[in-house]
Amino acid sequence: MVGIHKMLVFTLAALLLGGCGAIDTGGRLFQASPSEQKLSSGVKSYEDGDYKFSMEELQRALEMGLSNKNSQMKAHKYLAFIHCISAREKQCRDEFKKALEIDPAFNLEPAEAGHPIWGPVFRGVKAKSAK
Repeated sequence: MVGIHKMLVFTLAALLLGGCGAIDTGGRLFQASPSEQKLSSGVKSYEDGDYKFSMEELQRALEMGLSNKNSQMKAHKYLAFIHCISAREKQCRDEFKKALEIDPAFNLEPAEAGHPIWGPVFRGVKAKSAK
């Protein structure tokens, strides 16, 4: 009886882990919307240093209609980062403003907030939006 119980536990664990692998490798258990796929592609391109393609993907994700507010804020945040590092401070501020319009409590992660280029820009926009 104990052997059957162990085998059942092992089989269930294998099924659960197999399902997790399917999610991570693009399985059909969870299919992101096309706009969420564009957002992911935009963030990945940003991380890879391909800012032009990243900006195109992030803008397209927003145009397609990201339904999740966190996803919308994330797209605007990365667009702000791209504009800031490209010396387009006005566009950087505008993207941060858009994120804060979605959620006035929006904040950068601690590591992001300390960035020497966009950190001060964000803090300035945040201070103005709080008034």
